[in-house]
Amino acid sequence: MCHAGLVLLLYQAFPARAEALRLLAFGDSLIAGYGLARSEGFAPRLEEALKARGRDVRVINGGVSGDTTAGGLARLGWALAESPEAALVELGANDMLRGLSPEEAERNLGMILSRFKEKNIPVLLIGMKASANFGTDYAVRFDSLYPRLAKQYGVALYPFFLDGVALNPTLNQEDGLHPNAMGVQEIVRRILPFVEGVLARAKAGRS
Repeated sequence: MCHAGLVLLLYQAFPARAEALRLLAFGDSLIAGYGLARSEGFAPRLEEALKARGRDVRVINGGVSGDTTAGGLARLGWALAESPEAALVELGANDMLRGLSPEEAERNLGMILSRFKEKNIPVLLIGMKASANFGTDYAVRFDSLYPRLAKQYGVALYPFFLDGVALNPTLNQEDGLHPNAMGVQEIVRRILPFVEGVLARAKAGRS
């Protein structure tokens, strides 16, 4: 048998392993892993949890500490250059902490979701909630923008990134804003079924 024939036979017997599905975690310091060792951040912990469930996924850490929705929109092109097949979008907390307009945050997030939609990339939109000290009117305007966007753009919604972790001192760093390593583990545990849902859509899009 010639060399080329042998190579073909081996290729057919041992087909190339499918590439890991690329999941972009796009957000601010909560995604970036502020104040944590690199291995303790949200992206590596999520990838670890997915692999433990037999899912071949590479989680791309697209978090930038301090980022607002405007900052995320401005750097979206760089993130899309990673060729993600699915995405988590977590932005808005810094808009809220700076008292920026919820309507502006909604416009920016809408443009971000529109770009993902143009590229047929399934998205899990991750919501935030306004702090009580901003008042009822601001909280209603801010909190409502996430379900409204999810409905408008037809994306899945995880209502609150810090669900089960916010205001719990044992799960947060000293600043009371960022989860510690245990807090990240709790976030990953709670959000995992929602992430698996968006990954299923991405996997279906491969075929």
